[in-house]
Amino acid sequence: MKKGKLIVYGMIWVLLLALSRFILQGDVVTFWIWWLLALVLGMIMLPSAQYLFAGFEDKGWIFSKVFAIAASGLLTWLLVSLRIVSFHRSICVAVVLIIAAINIIILLKTNVGRAIRFTEDHISLILTEEILFFAAFLIWTYLAGFNPAAYGTEKFMDYGFMEAMMRSDVLPAKDLWYSEGVINYYYGGQYFAVFLTKLSGTKVEITYNLMRCFVAAFAFAMPFSLVYQLTFDRVKVLHEKAKNVLGYLSGMLAGLAVAFAGNMHYVIYAKIIPWIQTLKGEEISGYWFPDATRYIGFNPDRPDKTIHEFPCYSFVLGDLHAHVVNIMFVLLLMGILYAYTRNIRLNGKIEFAPKSRSFWKKVLLQPHVICASVLLGMFHLNNYWDFIIYFVVCGGVILFTDTIVFEGKGMAMVAVLAAQAAEVLLISSVIILPFTLQFVTMVQGVAFAQYHSLFYQLMVLWGLPVILSIVFLISLFIEKKWVIRERKLHRLFEEIAIPDLFVVVLSFCAMGLVLIPELVYVRDIYEAGNARANTMFKLTYQAYIMFGMIMAYVIVRILAVSKQKVLKVFAVIGCVFLLWTVGYFGKAVDSWFSGYADPSRYQGLDATAFLEMDFPEDAGAIRWLKENIQGSPVVLEANGDSYTGYERVSAMTGLPTVLGWYVHEWLWRNDTASLNVKATDIETIYTSSDTEMVKALFERYNISYVFVGQMERDKYQDGLKEELLANYGEVVYQSPNSDTFIVKIK
Repeated sequence: MKKGKLIVYGMIWVLLLALSRFILQGDVVTFWIWWLLALVLGMIMLPSAQYLFAGFEDKGWIFSKVFAIAASGLLTWLLVSLRIVSFHRSICVAVVLIIAAINIIILLKTNVGRAIRFTEDHISLILTEEILFFAAFLIWTYLAGFNPAAYGTEKFMDYGFMEAMMRSDVLPAKDLWYSEGVINYYYGGQYFAVFLTKLSGTKVEITYNLMRCFVAAFAFAMPFSLVYQLTFDRVKVLHEKAKNVLGYLSGMLAGLAVAFAGNMHYVIYAKIIPWIQTLKGEEISGYWFPDATRYIGFNPDRPDKTIHEFPCYSFVLGDLHAHVVNIMFVLLLMGILYAYTRNIRLNGKIEFAPKSRSFWKKVLLQPHVICASVLLGMFHLNNYWDFIIYFVVCGGVILFTDTIVFEGKGMAMVAVLAAQAAEVLLISSVIILPFTLQFVTMVQGVAFAQYHSLFYQLMVLWGLPVILSIVFLISLFIEKKWVIRERKLHRLFEEIAIPDLFVVVLSFCAMGLVLIPELVYVRDIYEAGNARANTMFKLTYQAYIMFGMIMAYVIVRILAVSKQKVLKVFAVIGCVFLLWTVGYFGKAVDSWFSGYADPSRYQGLDATAFLEMDFPEDAGAIRWLKENIQGSPVVLEANGDSYTGYERVSAMTGLPTVLGWYVHEWLWRNDTASLNVKATDIETIYTSSDTEMVKALFERYNISYVFVGQMERDKYQDGLKEELLANYGEVVYQSPNSDTFIVKIK
């Protein structure tokens, strides 16, 4: 690389490192550790990534980081779940070393080592991607420091899962809100956060927030890499000199669209309508950033409340749900699928030989398909909805690819597709058996939708990406109409460029995900009034991610390739609106991160720092439990409703209690009878004078400690038998500043 470029990149890195040191204050060391961990893991996994992403201009650089996390994290989970090893930091490190050894062998014993050759353009792209990843990671981490509390919405659950796994030697860990059982939910997202926490030797109080920022950084850098490659592959013949510029442009648009943008609800309701109201002299309507995710069923009010969230909202809100963490693995899967399509297409056709063992070996031992299958299996643990969604996406990609490879021969396509579908199902099912054998499903069946979204609301939310997708399909029709006249599907697919074909598949899948909740929904406990909510939420969340990349690619592709002026006009208009939706990020940040413009008001990343302010009477006792109690003994606290301050002890320590948030346990176990019994028994312990009955309940639930604090007094008031509770054992903690105390039961 030229000296001038190196100096520029060096100056950028010095500035970024200095800026991070200044704005992150005491959190910067943990931030740097996680960034360096991602860098090292990516370098370890680069030989495998290069093998999968052969031909990618960045050598699979960004994807290698997530590939390493997935491989080492999943292998650790398997070993722990099968009770072969315990869930300790030493095991996490050992597994990473095993992965490193495998990659060294790949590097030395295969052609991969000779294939990893870096030109100046390759190095520039890799350095750019690393800068973008670091910058995005820094932006989100800094913002998180202005609202770090793991309190509100479902943060108690997310943080509590992490604490429960941090103190557990086995997986799944004890359910912190149902001490008689283990976690019966998709805990994969929090598991990977804990895996990285243990691997890096950092503290969960900090990494709860760091993990969501980590994912947000990948949600920018990975779409950048994938769409850069799509664009580069499409325009390099037509625009040899401009291919890098166009790639960078579309990549940046993709990163912004997936990680920082909102939807057109923000543009219309936060910008256009207030502007019209101003012109008319009317009172300007207020705008709260969650409005973009609670629109259908809410405005206007209807008995059909739905949810249609997207990544930027999740990153701002700060929940660490499994579907949020799974974003980076979903993007890895899409990168692998494009690499598969590209690899198969470039290798040419395969002669169909159903009786040949070598033929089936070639078909079924595709490394891309095997890796995709393993990821799909992992999605059972992370978010089962993503397994269903991306099984279909994989099927679409493989089907379109097979159509070309076997020249549209029906028997060949059906046979190969069926075999590959069975292969994917088998691998994905076997790899995740330790989870599914213990998991009790929450699904109660599928039903036809009784309500449907208003058309104009669908257009507000999805009109922009759908219109751009249709414009893209029209441009392909115009370009390939001479092939369409032949009425041979495989000929059409042969003539469509590889990136275009991949985007066609994503377009149909994304539009299908938007359409499905208008037809059917998956039944759950929220059916009364919120029947379609969870189905729409999980399906359209993935549609949004796909559409973000589709729009970025389509805009640049039409402007660079299409000869139809009217289509170019649509692309320019679409680009303007897409960039306008990025304003949602600014609106959300203003609403949620008070004082972010002043670095001196930075609060830090400690997710538990809110305790001293929100639970001042109990903060010391909670911290005493966290610091002094090993393992997972049962600590009794008052139970309460979901989304409240109840269960602050179990959530902040990971120590299991008899019963936690009622609605959540109802969803996870679908057994209200046992929950009601537990709620009654907890009240009996705190309020009964019958000592023998209370002692029997201690024994029944294996209770080791009883917590008496602010929430217990608020709930039971005069009925609380404080003196009697203290006499059931030894008072091991008495707050010096309040009446809160902890009793260790004899």
